[in-house]
Amino acid sequence: MKAIMLQGTGSNVGKSVFAAGLCRLAKKKGILVAPFKPQNMSNNSFVTIDNGEIGRSQAFQAFASGIEPHSDMNPILLKPETNSRTQIIVRGKLFKTIDSKNYKFYKKKLLEIALESYFNLKKKYDFIVVEGAGSPAEINLRNNDLANMGFATRAKIPVVLIGDIDRGGVIAQIVGTKEVLSKKDRNLIIGFLINKFRGELSLFQKGYKFIQRKTNWKGYGVLPWFDKCNHFPAEDSFDINFRTKKNKNKIACLQLSRISNFDDLNPLAQEPNISVEMIRPGNKIPSDADLVIIPGSKSTIDDLIFLRKNKWDLDLKKHLLRKKYILGICAGYQMLGNEIFDEELIESRNKRKLGLGLLNVTTKMKTQKKTIKVSASHCESGLTFTGYEIHIGETKGEDCKKPFSLIHQKKDGAISKDGLVMGSYIHGMFEDNDFRSFFIKKIHGINSLIDYKKQINQNLDEFANFIDDRTQINRLLSF
Repeated sequence: MKAIMLQGTGSNVGKSVFAAGLCRLAKKKGILVAPFKPQNMSNNSFVTIDNGEIGRSQAFQAFASGIEPHSDMNPILLKPETNSRTQIIVRGKLFKTIDSKNYKFYKKKLLEIALESYFNLKKKYDFIVVEGAGSPAEINLRNNDLANMGFATRAKIPVVLIGDIDRGGVIAQIVGTKEVLSKKDRNLIIGFLINKFRGELSLFQKGYKFIQRKTNWKGYGVLPWFDKCNHFPAEDSFDINFRTKKNKNKIACLQLSRISNFDDLNPLAQEPNISVEMIRPGNKIPSDADLVIIPGSKSTIDDLIFLRKNKWDLDLKKHLLRKKYILGICAGYQMLGNEIFDEELIESRNKRKLGLGLLNVTTKMKTQKKTIKVSASHCESGLTFTGYEIHIGETKGEDCKKPFSLIHQKKDGAISKDGLVMGSYIHGMFEDNDFRSFFIKKIHGINSLIDYKKQINQNLDEFANFIDDRTQINRLLSF
């Protein structure tokens, strides 16, 4: 078996994290493994070694595999801009922005592109862990499907169906999925796996055997809840689950309506002496926050309007009166300026919008999207860190004379004259231990206590062993 496809009975059943664990398990067994997802829908993306753009979950799965992320690992990425407009990324590059209802007209062509990327990976790796999207039971989307069974049947990949027992109704989820699939599709499913189990396993044995009997599929086991999965980067903004810690060192992050690349927060949230709090719509920015982060967004102007609607602009002014810090990353940096121009309506239906006026800079949206991995030198500390840029727009102004960092001697970002407001286009800066340590010392006056990547690696190893011990999925790696 050269590949396995993990499909789910619905969204958020744990496919992405389980795929990462399976990739790490294969790596530990000495198998050259790579992740693949034919079609992903996410505004949380990552820049690859070939300067393309893929879903964050595939980048994390590549990390689990011990390889560099490549645009072939997620050839079709859909990035919703509004409820009716979607940006299509093909093999890492912007293809076009369309009305979402018209996507069906592109699916046949995109399926062929996805197949080509998959076969590119098959030539280079021993084993491919393929992740589906949503559920194969969505038969209304089956025609020219490239996310689930449509892709599996064309690529002839065996499928394991994952059900989430934590939500309840897992027996009906799995049995019902079989009932709505065509005979051709259901014949590709070789088994099922129950995910996120809590409690006494013996109480579910009757239900487990019922599923086996009704589907005639092999059961690959029941995987208990693994707490440390909460330390892994989340792909969907609904999955952001930073545990509130009782300490005085607080960072607040605005949960924008089109928030993107929010995994910037994950290294900070793992610090035991720091509490990262997502500020949901309708809630105020807490007065005891030392730092407010305005994160990335898929629609800068629309989320600037959203920010004002929630009166966060007023909270930010009060925050500065308390002499506390603000950091804007990417779109958040753009919002901090005086004005944003989108004269060609690239991201919004507004050609111009006044910014927050907290940095003396102006942003103009450009048709060319910038996706590039970078190595930057932080101007204040002199520390070098790696990251990536992924944005549409160029920012200039007086405060750019005091940049946040330098990239090959080119200025990035801006800092206000009093030093309290900072902006940068670089994502991923906090993964660097030395830079993160300097930054939290500056903001909170405390030391960093973790080696972030080492901790993530240790958690992945534990999760891989957990899968190996608690399920029979390792049989799929015996070839």
